[in-house]
Amino acid sequence: MATNTKLLGKGVKYISGSLPLLFIGPSLIYNAFMNQHTNWHYLVLAIGIVACLSAMFLIFYGLKIIMKALFND
Repeated sequence: MATNTKLLGKGVKYISGSLPLLFIGPSLIYNAFMNQHTNWHYLVLAIGIVACLSAMFLIFYGLKIIMKALFND
């Protein structure tokens, strides 16, 4: 049972791409809730939510690719 290294590298790239979003998303959401007196907080909140959702998607997709690489699915 050999590991497909190209798929493994692709999965690691997706997971490493999600790491910045894991920190940016919650900080943007926090910033939006702390600055509710401005008119821009809805836009910042939406960007933070999109960043968090895209981080979750990239993690799950990266794990799916890694599992495919490890178990030759």
